[in-house]
Amino acid sequence: MNLARVRSERERTKKPKEVESRLEKKVFVPSSVSVGRLAHIFDVKIFNLQRTMQRLGLSEDQRRSDYLLTSEEACNIALEYGLDPTVDDERTFDIFPEPDAEGVVQPLRPPVVTIMGHVDHGKTTLLDSLRDSSVATGEAGGITQHIGAFSVPLSSLLPSAPADSSTPGTITFLDTPGHAAFTAMRARGASVTDMVVLVVAADDGVMPQTKEVIELWKADQDKVGLVVAINKCDKPGIDFDKIKSALGAEGILLEEDGGDVPSVRVSGLKKEGLDKLVETLSTLAEIRELRARTTGKMEGYVLESRVDRGQGNVATVLVSKGTLSAGTCIVAGTTWARVRQMQDSAGRSLRSAPPGTPVSIMGWRDLPSAGDQLLEASNEDEAKKAISNRLREIERKKLLADVESINIKRVAERKKVELEEEGVGRLKEEGKSEAEIQVWKREFERQSGAEEEGGKKELRLVVKGDVSGSVEAVVGSLEGIGNAQAGVKIVHVGVGEVGESDVHMAEAGKASIIAFSVPTSRSTQNLARTLNVPLHSDSVIYRLIETVRSEVIKLLPAVYESRVTGEAVVQQVFEIKMKGKEVVKIAGCKVGNGVVESKEGVGIRVLRGADRVQVYEGTIETLKHLKKDVTEVRKGTECGISFHGFTDVREGDEIIAFTKFEVPRHL
Repeated sequence: MNLARVRSERERTKKPKEVESRLEKKVFVPSSVSVGRLAHIFDVKIFNLQRTMQRLGLSEDQRRSDYLLTSEEACNIALEYGLDPTVDDERTFDIFPEPDAEGVVQPLRPPVVTIMGHVDHGKTTLLDSLRDSSVATGEAGGITQHIGAFSVPLSSLLPSAPADSSTPGTITFLDTPGHAAFTAMRARGASVTDMVVLVVAADDGVMPQTKEVIELWKADQDKVGLVVAINKCDKPGIDFDKIKSALGAEGILLEEDGGDVPSVRVSGLKKEGLDKLVETLSTLAEIRELRARTTGKMEGYVLESRVDRGQGNVATVLVSKGTLSAGTCIVAGTTWARVRQMQDSAGRSLRSAPPGTPVSIMGWRDLPSAGDQLLEASNEDEAKKAISNRLREIERKKLLADVESINIKRVAERKKVELEEEGVGRLKEEGKSEAEIQVWKREFERQSGAEEEGGKKELRLVVKGDVSGSVEAVVGSLEGIGNAQAGVKIVHVGVGEVGESDVHMAEAGKASIIAFSVPTSRSTQNLARTLNVPLHSDSVIYRLIETVRSEVIKLLPAVYESRVTGEAVVQQVFEIKMKGKEVVKIAGCKVGNGVVESKEGVGIRVLRGADRVQVYEGTIETLKHLKKDVTEVRKGTECGISFHGFTDVREGDEIIAFTKFEVPRHL
């Protein structure tokens, strides 16, 4: 197909529609590109792209993910998505995963096992027991830091196990927090894991996060194995049938009851059943034949990242393919590193890390985010070019969002003008005077202004945390606080202690600072007080959530309820000539219930007819009893009333006196 002819034909046949942003339609494609990479460039699912290619007549071989397309073929496909393609190798350069060689049996790799479960169900104790068992066999160094991931040699847990080439020599364990706020971290753990150990406390049973983990596993059960570890089995009086029944209600049928999910009874505290758990995991790994290439470009994932006082930016990563070596250039998200130093979970320096190995990496230019894909670059120039293009694309999308926001505002302004013109036209048709039309226009402006002012209010926040995974969890928890009237807007996130630059940023952005498990110096606290920047620091996420919830509630518009304090009926209407020959209508009333008052905070409604239609709401201008000005008139007493801005009072009207009080607001 000729690109120019296809483009011309599309321009000729496309239906008239509003002008689209040229910025949004522009896309850059390289001189040659694989199908998989083209899906990434177009930001579409690969199966969606392959379906489009099939419709265009490309063969099955041409639709393979590793098939190289020419720039003309790529541009023709781009036109199918309404994109405006330009061939530019510089602008499209990025680093992508390297496809595995077909027909090659790769070496076995260690299984990656994620420990999951409800808070306080003993995950940490179980993990500590597994770590201790590893160290107890004589490993040097010991555990010097907890990085959320560690490898355990099978020989340390199953000393009697025979050496077998079909069995991996180690198991890699990932730790994920059990707190409800850390859903995103658990979900990410499940995405890089081969097996999930679902820890269920024998004395507590199936709880909310237990169910959540089960749902995470079900979404990926074809790729991820499941083992149930019933923990705290050393406690007396455990009803195992009740636990199995509760698991069955969630769709988990254990092997011992005819299902296909293995279970192990353990005690993390007494280190009982650990060998059985490891044996079960090893057997599952053997059945699944988990393999990965050890050569070629390295791939992996960032598990968490933090700022270390002595080592700078540090990221804990899991190698999934290839071998990571010291000195290698790597990219993750929008940052890159030349691996300056690499340590295992025991804090020992490594020169290389094969698949399935969790390591801490030093040498990052900026801090990567938890969940970022880790890829190897050929050299520093490649890494810099890829990151530059990624940042440019992020900026382009941000600009698109700004354009969309401006367009929405302009549409709203146009709609307002149309409504005003429509209203004025209707009033003219009804024969209203110019004065009446001006009154209507002022009221229209007032209501329109109130609606704009009454738009969603935002509590702006700067969030700092100890590691990127924690920051992600805090942000995820806080972003969900609010409703259509008030909510949270995160203006900046970062890892590390709160510094004076954070305070200045918060002041400029009219934001509060949320600090989770990070220190804040006295000088920073003093600066925050001086600049009136709210600073909330805590190591318990629930307390931070409640603090933010309280602040958001304060942004909600006040809600008032009214309480009737008095009722009267108009018995006769008098006209009294005031000074300056002004005639005022006075309602001669008799109070039937309560007290009618003329004071601040007391409102008046006038109801008319059998249907009690409200014809006025306002306040009393004058209240008289026997020609004397009074502030209140009680039940059974007659009085004269005039109203602010209302003269159409009639005999038989009901006068309702009421007070308004503010009611507590809730999200």
